[in-house]
Amino acid sequence: MPLIDITNPAIIIFLIENYEKENRLRLNWIHKNWERIQQAATLTREPTNYFETDVIAHSMINGLQTITRDHIVAKNNRRKTPIRDGTYIPGIKDLQKGHSIIDVGLGDPKEDPRLLNHTANDPIMRPVDPELNSIIYKPKPEFGRLQYLAKRNKILPEKKYYFAECTTFEHGWRLQDSALRQKPTHGRCWHLTRALRSRVGPQPDPPHYKPSEPPGDNKCVAL
Repeated sequence: MPLIDITNPAIIIFLIENYEKENRLRLNWIHKNWERIQQAATLTREPTNYFETDVIAHSMINGLQTITRDHIVAKNNRRKTPIRDGTYIPGIKDLQKGHSIIDVGLGDPKEDPRLLNHTANDPIMRPVDPELNSIIYKPKPEFGRLQYLAKRNKILPEKKYYFAECTTFEHGWRLQDSALRQKPTHGRCWHLTRALRSRVGPQPDPPHYKPSEPPGDNKCVAL
C-alpha cells in the first residue's frame, strides 16, 4: 500500500478532521466515566483484602467444572470404536499404475532392474556404465575422480537421469529433439570450404553457370 501524501491539501483536511473526531470521542468517554475515574484515583473504595493466592484459587475453582466435563467426554470417546473412512489405502504401487517410467517409455527394465520394484520410489539416476564406474578406482593421474567427472560431463543429461532434476538440466534437456539442432532444409552451403577439403580440389563452374552467348557467328572458324 503506498504511503499517504501528507503534503496534499485534501489529505491534510482529512487528517485534521479525524484528529478532532478522536479528541471528541475521548472527551465524551472521560465525561461519562468521570466518577469512576475519580474514585479509582483517590482510592476511596472499600478494600477487599484479597491476596494473589486468592485470585489464583478462584480461577482454578471456576476451571474445575470445565476439566471435569472434558474428562467425562474424553472417557466416552476413548471407549468408542474409531470409524474408518476407507477399507483400503492406496500406496505407491497404485499411484505408478500406468504412469511409471516403464509405461511412459523412459526406461528399460533390462538395463535398470530397479524399475520392476513397484513398492519403492522411482530411481532418480540411470545406471552408470561399469567401465565408466571403474575409472574411479584406477590409479592416478590417468584415472580417478576427475577423469570420471570429465567423461560423465560429456554425456547428455537425459542419458544420465530419467527426469530433469535441476534447473540447469532444463537448458540442455533433449536438445536432439529441438529443431535448432536439425540440419536446415534450405540452409547455406559453404562451397569454398567444401571444395578446398575435397580430394580433387576446386573445380571450374559447370556449363550452365556460364553466361549465354548471343546467336550467330561470333568466332573465326578455321577452314
